[in-house]
Amino acid sequence: MASAISLQIKHVIMRASIIIVFSCFFIFAGCGQKRNGTTDINVASYNLRMDTPRDSLNAWPHRKENVKALIQYHDFDIIGTQEGFIHQLNDLCEIPAYAYFGAGRDDGEHAGEHSAILYKKDRFRVIDSGNFWLSETPDEPGLGWDATCCNRICSWAKFEDKDTKKQFYVFNAHFDHQGVIARQESGKLMVSKIKEIAKDEPVICTGDFNSTPETEQIKAISSILNDTYSISKLPPYGPVGTTNSFNFTALMKHRIDYIFVSKHFDVSKYAVLTDAKDQRYPSDHLPVVAAIRHME
Repeated sequence: MASAISLQIKHVIMRASIIIVFSCFFIFAGCGQKRNGTTDINVASYNLRMDTPRDSLNAWPHRKENVKALIQYHDFDIIGTQEGFIHQLNDLCEIPAYAYFGAGRDDGEHAGEHSAILYKKDRFRVIDSGNFWLSETPDEPGLGWDATCCNRICSWAKFEDKDTKKQFYVFNAHFDHQGVIARQESGKLMVSKIKEIAKDEPVICTGDFNSTPETEQIKAISSILNDTYSISKLPPYGPVGTTNSFNFTALMKHRIDYIFVSKHFDVSKYAVLTDAKDQRYPSDHLPVVAAIRHME
């Protein structure tokens, strides 16, 4: 009788131990999922370099897999891209996690380069979106001010984080590379449009602004948003400059690609990534990345 009771006690103890172990496992797994999956937003700005045959060995077909591998390895949540044609964006969306919003700068549909916003579709939901052109007539395609080469476009989207239910806007643009007045006026227009569209809600602004920090247009944007380079809690990682011209030994002194955020976000770290393969960069720009978090 005593041995039977002892055996029953052992079974009870074993069963209780198993329940405790599994309970602890699910508690810790749940905590890890919440911390890694719903709090930090890993934001990048990345000029993809348009697909042009004159780039020879650096043309898109020779480097697209490297771009995709970089994006997957660093696990970006949101990417403001510049210069991508629609087929380049479709190539990136071969990565199952991503979708994009954006329009071609030449017709507002598919033609020409995009300033598209890639995002993780399982985490974020687009609840509003639009485009405007960096010109005197922002509601329709056209050259702006003293720009002579290209139409320039800004794409924006309002996102909701499916886990936290927090909402925020992302604006992504590519300023003209030749027109001095066009860049200055584009900065003013960005400030005006961000205020008009987002009002006082949280904002992330990415872009290749073809402008260094001391310029009028960057100062204008900095008057309403914070430069993640300047407010990162950790020292900025990587080179200051963000372009390489496909030159592996480039000095990379000039910072023209940015991630700005509104006062609603903390920035834990900022980097300019120098990932390369066989001494070749995936693009003629380096990806800029910042880890940000909604302030409670």
